[in-house]
Amino acid sequence: MLGFGFFGVSVIWTVYNAFVPLFLANKFNLAPWLIGFFMTLDNIAALFIQPPVGAWSDRLRTPFGRRMPFILIGAPVGAIAFGLIPIAAILPLFVACTSTLLLSMAFWRTPVVALMPDITPSKYRSQANGIINLMGGIGTIIASLVGSTLYEINVAFPFWMGSVLVILASILVFIFIKEPKQFEDSEKQPNMFQSLQEVIQDKDKSGIRILLAIFFWFLSYTGIEAFLTLYATRYLGIPAGDAGRLTGHMGILFVLFAIIAGILGSRIGRRVTISIGIILMAILIALIALLPSPILTTTLTKLPLLGTIRMLNVFLMGAGIAWSMININSLPMVVDLTTLARVGTFTGLYYLFSTLSAIVGPNLYGLIVQVSSGNYNAMMFASPIFLIVALVLMLGVHRGEAIVS
Repeated sequence: MLGFGFFGVSVIWTVYNAFVPLFLANKFNLAPWLIGFFMTLDNIAALFIQPPVGAWSDRLRTPFGRRMPFILIGAPVGAIAFGLIPIAAILPLFVACTSTLLLSMAFWRTPVVALMPDITPSKYRSQANGIINLMGGIGTIIASLVGSTLYEINVAFPFWMGSVLVILASILVFIFIKEPKQFEDSEKQPNMFQSLQEVIQDKDKSGIRILLAIFFWFLSYTGIEAFLTLYATRYLGIPAGDAGRLTGHMGILFVLFAIIAGILGSRIGRRVTISIGIILMAILIALIALLPSPILTTTLTKLPLLGTIRMLNVFLMGAGIAWSMININSLPMVVDLTTLARVGTFTGLYYLFSTLSAIVGPNLYGLIVQVSSGNYNAMMFASPIFLIVALVLMLGVHRGEAIVS
């Protein structure tokens, strides 16, 4: 049931990342580097909001719980703003709608994520993260595949679908998730910045290594995600509807492998599972960069709802498997560095580094495209390099595995 919260978040961001770049390029005629900057505004908002909100939710005590009030406020506001984005005719109004969405989504993201370790023992957190990411992946698939079909009918329809689904998802979380009533005293616990200092000064260095690794693998992922539809339409010549489905095809394999990735993390270790995922993803993206366009655009089959399946889609599906191995096991590693009383704070640290990366990524990739005279394939060569850096960092991580009690 908690997975419905992730479902709602995934629907919103999948539609946003797929179609907002198209609006910015085709409706408002922005340059690639400006599109890259615009696509990081959500992460700039999250950078300043999500970490302190996570620490705040650790200390909050209300009749609804310590996480739920953030969901009850942030989700409805975000849903309304999201529905207004496609009908904003001028850029200032468009920016006002997106800014409201970004602020409200940042407000409730960390609390809903922190609910997972709140209600799950350490030894089951990889599996639990697999289940809730399964739900998030289903949201990605619906938003990408159904949303792309709706986009071909009316550009506003996928946004309105997202608004309705995020409201329904937040209602289900509120009704069915009951937060624990007793917590360790968190009033005297270190705040986020003190916790970060503690992680940096730790002689073991596992904490700072995993946080830096998170930064680099998200640098690889978010840069491509922000420009994937433009890469497909402008570099490969794929129609916009099919380009919008690419994330969904990647999400299908992410969903199918999510629970397996969690089980692998508990069986062979989270660090090993993440490392295998990094290697696989680096190889697949390198192949996309190196193979010529005619091969990547070769049509393999056409399926109902899924649309045209090209060679590029196959590589992205493989990347979906790799990303599940990385993403499913990373948050449990971070929260198992600390106690239950500080789960929100360390969830905030996770989002601090992933959000910083998500700010740098689209800007850096937009700059790469700009200086390469609009060659969107140039960003595909940069991505494996960042994954290799993340892999090297993970080799020195020795903590964060499941605690068996």
